[in-house]
Amino acid sequence: MKKVLIANRGEIAVRIIRACRDHGLQSVAVYADPDMDALFVQLADEAYGLSGSRPAETYLDIEKLIAIAKRSGADAVHPGYGFLSERAEFARAVIDAGLIWIGPDPHVIEMLGDKVEARRIAKSVGAPLVAGSDGPVETAAEVIAFAEKFGLPVAIKAAHGGGGRGIKVAWKMEDIAEFYESAVREAKAAFGRGECFLERFLDRPRHIEAQVIADKHGNVLVLGTRDCSLQRRNQKLIEEAPAPFLGDAQRQSIHDAAKKICAAAGYSGAGTVEFLLGVDGTISFLEVNTRLQVEHPVTEETTGIDLVIEQFRIADGLPLLVTETPAPRGHSIEFRINAEDPGRGFLPTPGTITAFEAPSGPGVRLDSGVVSGSTIPGTFDSLMAKLIVTGATREQALTRARRALKEFKIEGIATVLPFHRAAMEAADFIGEDGFTVHTRWIETDFADTLAAETRPAPGADTSLIRTHVEIDGKRHALGIPAALLAGLGGLKAQDSSPAATANVEDASTVAAPISGTLQAWKCNDGDTVKEGDLIAVMEAMKMETQILSTRSGVLRIKAAEGAYVNAGSALARVE
Repeated sequence: MKKVLIANRGEIAVRIIRACRDHGLQSVAVYADPDMDALFVQLADEAYGLSGSRPAETYLDIEKLIAIAKRSGADAVHPGYGFLSERAEFARAVIDAGLIWIGPDPHVIEMLGDKVEARRIAKSVGAPLVAGSDGPVETAAEVIAFAEKFGLPVAIKAAHGGGGRGIKVAWKMEDIAEFYESAVREAKAAFGRGECFLERFLDRPRHIEAQVIADKHGNVLVLGTRDCSLQRRNQKLIEEAPAPFLGDAQRQSIHDAAKKICAAAGYSGAGTVEFLLGVDGTISFLEVNTRLQVEHPVTEETTGIDLVIEQFRIADGLPLLVTETPAPRGHSIEFRINAEDPGRGFLPTPGTITAFEAPSGPGVRLDSGVVSGSTIPGTFDSLMAKLIVTGATREQALTRARRALKEFKIEGIATVLPFHRAAMEAADFIGEDGFTVHTRWIETDFADTLAAETRPAPGADTSLIRTHVEIDGKRHALGIPAALLAGLGGLKAQDSSPAATANVEDASTVAAPISGTLQAWKCNDGDTVKEGDLIAVMEAMKMETQILSTRSGVLRIKAAEGAYVNAGSALARVE
């Protein structure tokens, strides 16, 4: 392995580029139009455009990625996390092209990526499990039947994929039909497949996971546990290692189950085995993520092992450097720095960062994909950076975290920093009287009222205008930033349609709460609706947001399905 193409973007692309430098490898970045000036593109040894702005035509386009790998002379591909990282067909395409795939074998990804098959493997090795469907379900009626048999709540989960996408938890029978449809939509959007299966959902569970690395010589090693319970919308916000407040027997049970599952599957590379821990002590296998995790730095900080470099070594056929689970060296906490407004229910807020001043000092690490001046597009997820704080003890890590979060300054867009600061003062998280954080703690127990941030201005136009020029008689493709042409008076930088720019305040108007795509209307023009009715669904940064009627009356639709609209724009009126 000498040159690695990174089939990803943002902070994880920066992380892999730096590991390439540390390991003596060349790096090749690929980028969508909105990422042309992104930090990872600037840091890579080479960068190639993907000629598009949305995931399906860029980071999810296997043919484009393989073609660029060949064109650049890359001999290996690292998928990062998300996008194609858990798609067996991508792994096969990389291998069939004669390139090194930095990840598990395709058949292992396929086996463990099928959540139903993963449950079967877990059951075969004696891992703890809650009740679940025997396979994917095809209708909401099947979900209702399952709930009637096993009780509520029930989790409707994408059978292919991970990262919290395509998961809906139904707490009431009347919500099941809408939640099932939503889970299928999210699964199709995120993973290209909409099959979903069911599990009995443990109420108020903790989310515990075990980091595993395995080589191609049959050696499987668990590097310890992490707690990832602090979540919103099934997406983690704060993670820590080792998982605190576990009994020795619980920790050993998780270690043993993770190792057995990966060994039975013939796993190689870095992976994570996830579990839920109920308030009654029940442990249940959740899934295997066949890739690097967002939260991998806390394991690196507490073990001293660079997991990305280990991925390189394993892909090169080398044996593990470490043969026994290392004792944790201190405690580490990671904060995901997302472009979301916690004062508005964690709504995503794309825009342009006007100031980015990160903390430093003892025990502080920052993995960032942005700097001051970076634009956060609405077409990708909201993660900008990760703050990782480490101390000799959990108490010291908490103290350092409060200091680092206080120093952190980001302006121009809303971020989750106010929530992180509040969480570090929450008794439930501190745990002096017991650690009572669970996966729905934000929705059910978080008591602080956080102020809504000022809505960010629409981000700069990051699209490219494509044309061709002739140089020395040869035709060359040319991509020119639309914003540059707009500055020269040659093009309007922003869509001037009413749906994109209208800002409205009267009570009859239903305004877009976020900048994003109007995915679907749930009612028709002219329908009679009641206040609070679900009338539309928007999508931004890979998350769905429901649009509710502001009052009772007759719905008059103003924006078309599929349109991109700015926050505050008029979607409809209720007369």
